[in-house]
Order: sequence, then C-alpha cells, then structure tokens
Amino acid sequence: MKKEMTKLGITLALFASLACASLAVVYSFTKDRIERQNEIQLNASLKELFPEATVFEPVEGLASSDPGVKFEAAYAIRTDSAPLGMAVKAKGQSYGGDAVLLIGVDLRRSIVGVRVMELKDTPGLGANATNPGYFVDKAKKLTFPGQFAGKYLTDPFEVKKDVIAITASTITSRSLTNIIKKTGDAIVAYMDQMAVVAPAAGETTDNVAADSQNQAGGK
Repeated sequence: MKKEMTKLGITLALFASLACASLAVVYSFTKDRIERQNEIQLNASLKELFPEATVFEPVEGLASSDPGVKFEAAYAIRTDSAPLGMAVKAKGQSYGGDAVLLIGVDLRRSIVGVRVMELKDTPGLGANATNPGYFVDKAKKLTFPGQFAGKYLTDPFEVKKDVIAITASTITSRSLTNIIKKTGDAIVAYMDQMAVVAPAAGETTDNVAADSQNQAGGK
C-alpha cells in the first residue's frame, strides 16, 4: 500500500511539474504577445490624440500628487520643430480593480483627449466607459471619456455637476475622473516648470519652441 501511494505521489508530482512547465512556456509566449499588442495600442492612441505629431519623446521624473495614481509612461509630444503638449499613461484604482488611461494635454492646458486602455469594471455598467457606442450625452453623442476633450484643468471636474456620470456607475465615474484630473494637473505643473507655453496671437509654434528652449536653458 505504501509503495502504491509513493508511486501515485511521484506520478502526481511529475504531472504537476509538467503542467507548471507548460504553463510557464505558454505564459512566456502570451506575455510577449500581450506586451507587443499593448505597445501597438499605445502608439495608435498617442497618434489619435495628437494626429499632427511626429515625435513622442519619453519623459522621466513626472510625479503624481496622489499616491493612488501611478504614471506608467509619459511623453512630450511635438512636431519636428515645435511642442504640442504631453501625454501620460496613468493607472489608478476603480470599482473592479486597476484602470489604465491615456491622457493628453495641449499647450493651452486643456485636455485634448482621454483613452481608456484597461478597465475591469462591471460589464454593462462601469465598463461602458470603454464602449464607443455608449453615450453619457445622447444628444451630443458624447462618450464618458469623450466629454473631457477641450476641458481645461482649471475646471472643477465634479462628477454629476460638470462631469456627466455613467448611469448607475458613480464609483467608476469618480475614479476615472480622479485619474484624469490628477494626471492633467501633473502634466500642467511639469509644463509650467519647463516653461512650455502656447503660442500667443500671431505667433508661430516655431517661435514657441525657441522661446521654451531659451527659458528652460536659462533656469
């Protein structure tokens, strides 16, 4: 009886080892594929936010004032000769777990757009933030992330007041709004520090690029 139990134990251990090895191989291939897909999605989303951009330069040292909002990547966006703004890939807690958003801000300190890259909230409720066919404003055909385009960071960002909530999903709406606001504030603070400014009336973006470089170099 003991020998049979020992053999059974060895057999089970071998099967478990083989299963773990197989899972490790599958995970390795899947992980690489997921990472490549995420990179493609990120690049496409950056181009959607700033279609005229030719350069997406990684930025280091951008920090969030909220410990619950983490920045996974940040980019200075520009043409070959002039800055256009910045974009940050940010992660924060939502109703169903971590949510990942891409937020773009232009030189005038307004949001050019928001893309929901990852969201685990309830299908048919909070997950409607990712549904291009779900409108928080049906008359204007505004999606939840779409309503932030053109919104200045000086606005209140209060859900159910100047931000339209997803129906029956107040927690999701507030969580995503908080990520957007905190990320936008950090972008504005960084651009102010680096003296990246919008062109004045009659001024070209080439002039702005030169002025920004001169001011940053003089610090």
